[in-house]
Amino acid sequence: MELINTFMTWILKNRIGQIEKFKNNPLETQREILFKLIHTAKHTEFGKKYNFGKISAYEDYNAWVPVHDYEAIKPYIEQTMKGQQNVLWPTPIHWFSKSSGTTSSRSKFIPVSPESLEDCHFKGGKDMLSLYINNYPETKLFTGKSLTIGGSLQTNNLDFNENSFSGDISAVITRNLPVWAQMARTPSLEVALMSEWEAKIEKMIEETLKENVTSLTGVPTWTLVLLKKVLEKTNSKNILEVWPNLEVFFHGAVAFGPYKNIFESLIPSPNMHYMETYNASEGFFGIKDQKDSDELLLMLDYGIFYEFIPMEDIENEHPEIIPLDQVKKDKNYALLISTNAGLWRYKIGDTVKFTSINPYRIKISGRTKHFINAFGEELIVENAEKAMEITCNATGATISNFTAAPVYFDSNHEQGTHEWIIEFVKLPNNKDEFLQRLDQELRNANSDYDAKRYKDMVLKLPIIHFASEGLFTRWLKSKGRLGGQNKVPRLSNNREYIEEILKFV
Repeated sequence: MELINTFMTWILKNRIGQIEKFKNNPLETQREILFKLIHTAKHTEFGKKYNFGKISAYEDYNAWVPVHDYEAIKPYIEQTMKGQQNVLWPTPIHWFSKSSGTTSSRSKFIPVSPESLEDCHFKGGKDMLSLYINNYPETKLFTGKSLTIGGSLQTNNLDFNENSFSGDISAVITRNLPVWAQMARTPSLEVALMSEWEAKIEKMIEETLKENVTSLTGVPTWTLVLLKKVLEKTNSKNILEVWPNLEVFFHGAVAFGPYKNIFESLIPSPNMHYMETYNASEGFFGIKDQKDSDELLLMLDYGIFYEFIPMEDIENEHPEIIPLDQVKKDKNYALLISTNAGLWRYKIGDTVKFTSINPYRIKISGRTKHFINAFGEELIVENAEKAMEITCNATGATISNFTAAPVYFDSNHEQGTHEWIIEFVKLPNNKDEFLQRLDQELRNANSDYDAKRYKDMVLKLPIIHFASEGLFTRWLKSKGRLGGQNKVPRLSNNREYIEEILKFV
């Protein structure tokens, strides 16, 4: 195994030079990507409709090709799902990622082309390892296996052609991994792709306890569920008693800050590392590339062309759209992508903030639809997660999940406020102190919220429900959305989610 570890680290470190190349030539890299995409798709149904064959400059692309949300691009996707090819992209598309970015009943099916698998998702996975090895050259990662906590594949939707298949993006990737990658992971493919979460987790534990697990990959919320079940099953004090060579958790989908304390208690080792990635149904976008930073390097050579909409313009019928060379630091943008799977100027629903423009590094600041702005407070997910992390550290609390929504003026409420449901692994030492501290940290993070809270003139002190573990799992289970990449919406500008969840409190 030592020989394999040495060989794999040598192979993967060779990629670092290519990463440095796009870091040093970001605009040239992005221009090449755009015109390669346009040239490749010029004979597709979409390419003919928007005159791809005549586009000779970014300005043409910007002027001729409209911005698409899912509803706008859905008719093209449905044609492909039913078996028609060369609609959005010229190579055959048989796989679709079933988006689970929200817990609404509506599903989105995102096309996954051979190119997006190979040149985006697989490449992102390899780069994740390359950057980790570059930061930790003494790693023994490849002396063991990676335990992947992913999603499931679904049987064909009625609208699908018999040669079309769908699943969570993690499941689609796992199903299509090359043989060498399958050998480096656990559990078995059969178990990894199971759809029934509770049965799946039992099988995962059964198979992985006998393995030498050196890394974990997954969403923090569901990974915690697995780790706690492992401790319960083995009667162990911590995870290192089960997997003593565990050295890294590759995570994404939700901010890690609120979960850091609980992971450190379950895996009590100064040599345990945590590495964030930004991999969505639509593509692999960013990877943490520095040891002591939570910024993500924007990966510019994965067959994705990036554009950005300033958040103050997001509701406009004709919003301002800017390419990479015009972004500014510390400003919120909605992400717009054109990809090698045939998504053209597609709003994925995420918002990002640039922390650096040389090289281009980002933080995920939230979702375009996950915010609270009922009273002009403009509270975004980034504010909420940062405030929650600081509050937990200050009050001795550990949380596993939370959601919040506005309480509007009505006959029962003379003032507005925010209502929070927070699920705790460990309750704070003092609940009132927790409430006061969270409110103060929200005020520190967001000047608009602070202004509305001034002397309780618009917003009064928040309402907090201190819930015990398992609440959100019960709610997700009631909606048939256990496991995988399903997650609870952090913030909502209406009370749809919170009213449902309150029934389980």
